[in-house]
Amino acid sequence: METELLAIFDESHNQVGSASRAEVHSQGLWHETFHCWFISTENGIDYIHFQIRSEQKKDFPSLLDITAAGHLLAHETIHDGIREVEEELGIHVSFNDLVSVGVIKNCIIQNGFIDKELSHVFLYQSKHAMSDYILQPEEVSGMVKAEFAGFCELWLRDRQKVFVEGFEKNTKGECIPLQKMVGKDDFVPHEKAYFESVIHSITQYLSEKKD
Repeated sequence: METELLAIFDESHNQVGSASRAEVHSQGLWHETFHCWFISTENGIDYIHFQIRSEQKKDFPSLLDITAAGHLLAHETIHDGIREVEEELGIHVSFNDLVSVGVIKNCIIQNGFIDKELSHVFLYQSKHAMSDYILQPEEVSGMVKAEFAGFCELWLRDRQKVFVEGFEKNTKGECIPLQKMVGKDDFVPHEKAYFESVIHSITQYLSEKKD
């Protein structure tokens, strides 16, 4: 995986070459990723869904993250990113069902790891139950959802914790119901500006849908 070739870009999103995944993260080179956020509406309440990263992951194990996401390889287009949804979550989604909210710059710098992403971000209005998820254990260990309003307050206001519910798989592969309070430290440390952009886009989408 570390030897996979990724297209690299300048900060203005002009392609300038290619490099291995290891080089991209050690040198802080801009590269493209695919992000898909699942949202749902149940009994009039809007929810946002998160994956729980597998404890086997090298980076940010066991933290909450984007519903499905992954790197785009040098030969791939954004349409190829849809594979991440099926690979990680076992959910078949048509690219035509996704709502594009554009490219968001997203940078994480920690302990020699410099992840500078040009993230193609999409929304998916999901009608799937938690029981529909078939997880890729090397990547994802569970799924949870939170009320979108609470998630907004966590990142945009002074709320300290938000309630999430879903399931997590144990070492035997059994689904264990999960309900708990989580704070910002329980999420992969994407920039606050990234979360703000995603929240703004989801808010706008939900508002237009209800009009």
